[in-house]
Amino acid sequence: MSTPLLFDEIEPGLTFTTSGIVVTESHVVQFAGISGDFFDVHMDDEFARSVGFPGRVAHGLLCLAMVDGLKNRATTSFAAVATLEWTYRFHKPVLIGDRIQGRIRVLDKRPTRRSDRGIVRLQIEVHNQDGVLIQDGLNVLMVRAGAHTGNEEK
Repeated sequence: MSTPLLFDEIEPGLTFTTSGIVVTESHVVQFAGISGDFFDVHMDDEFARSVGFPGRVAHGLLCLAMVDGLKNRATTSFAAVATLEWTYRFHKPVLIGDRIQGRIRVLDKRPTRRSDRGIVRLQIEVHNQDGVLIQDGLNVLMVRAGAHTGNEEK
């Protein structure tokens, strides 16, 4: 993994693709347990089929969390301090066995009153193994500014 980009190193237009991950039954069941979201469409194949899906559907928020993890461990990454906002849309269902992958684009950035951080707005697109857009949205990050300390992960 490369050194995360500081605010001053990030340029609008920077675009990269994350690695991918296959959404498993274990992910869905564990997320249901953590979130308390045991809605039938996630847990019951018969119910999911009865409402028009080919099988159980992964939680939309599970997939958002997974793509955020892919973003945070991508070859290109940001020296993030905190996530400030998500504005997000769910376009298509994610089924158990689907492989998801993120495409990240820096829209813009702005300094804050503190010289050691800035704000970066990211466009996030999530595609499945067939290249179909399944989720997208905006992610606003607070990112460290200044010089690298030498303590960053390499």
